Amino acid sequence: QDRLRLTAERIEAMAEGLVQLTGMEDPIGAILEGYKRPNGLEIIKKRVPLGVIGIIYEARPNVTADAAGLCIKSGNACILRGGREALRSNLAVAAVFAQALESAGLPGTCVQLIDHTEREIASAMMRLNQYIDVLIPRGGAGLIRKIVTTASVPVIQTGTGNCHIYVDESADLDMAVRVINNAKTQRIGVCNACESIVVHEKIEKPLLAALKKKLDEHRVELRCDPSALDALGGAADHVTAASEEDWGKEYLDYILSVRTVASLDEAIAHINRYNTGHSEAIITENYSNALRFLDEIDAAAVYVNASTRFTDGFEFGFGAEIGISTQKLHARGPMGLKALTTVKYIIFGNGQVRP
Repeated sequence: QDRLRLTAERIEAMAEGLVQLTGMEDPIGAILEGYKRPNGLEIIKKRVPLGVIGIIYEARPNVTADAAGLCIKSGNACILRGGREALRSNLAVAAVFAQALESAGLPGTCVQLIDHTEREIASAMMRLNQYIDVLIPRGGAGLIRKIVTTASVPVIQTGTGNCHIYVDESADLDMAVRVINNAKTQRIGVCNACESIVVHEKIEKPLLAALKKKLDEHRVELRCDPSALDALGGAADHVTAASEEDWGKEYLDYILSVRTVASLDEAIAHINRYNTGHSEAIITENYSNALRFLDEIDAAAVYVNASTRFTDGFEFGFGAEIGISTQKLHARGPMGLKALTTVKYIIFGNGQVRP
């Protein structure tokens, strides 16, 4: 329901993201490099659109505006297929775009919204290689997994977020409580919300006592390993024992798993085993530990002393975003304009032939 809701403030935020895009530099046609070969060939590498981008998404009507704006600004056309639960909102946003495109002298069909929500339509769309150059899924783990495993059109994988915050033994505990509270409770139903905390055993008791007091304001349930459970005095209100399933869980709810470790090495190993490649953070006053965490954690965005909630195109200065890529090919992290482009090599010669 939260993702479906369109308040005046959210519509204003959608518009503001598009306004930001209008002020950003057009990426298309930019010359990335140029050089001359010994045989006289002049080779230029320039940025060009991907072509037609297909986007299959769930629930969020703001994706309709963000995707359309980003695709048009980056010289692409797009075919959008939203979920049934937001169909009327999506149709209304797409209609505004069609009118705006035509008033600007562009075909209104540069942005097309499929107005049928049957699964067969989405399945067919995944196989339209002759019409669609790339697919970008936005939604839950089930949708993303289905598209990645069944599509014949190339897919840029945007991801679920099992995001961790590791509280190092040198951490400022007040900062840690403030950052974790923001990352968990500022908005729970988003992929960059914190789902798990990893705590060094040396600061476990004072941190968890202060953190529980703060999180109790939001009735956050803590699912703890045996050490954390003991540090909190055993089972209490909003405190339960964690299972193995909890370490890899994206809750999207007022639930937080808690894991205790004896070292930075153990923290990094745990996070890299269970994370989804989205956003991870360390709270520390130790510069060397911060650098090791940044180097060794395998994720699209890695933070020192800041909330994971900032992994977002708007917060990164990209304006709207098409999604947050958790893969490693072509694009990674929040995907703005440049992530919707590819390159072309332009070669000038004067009669050269290959010997």
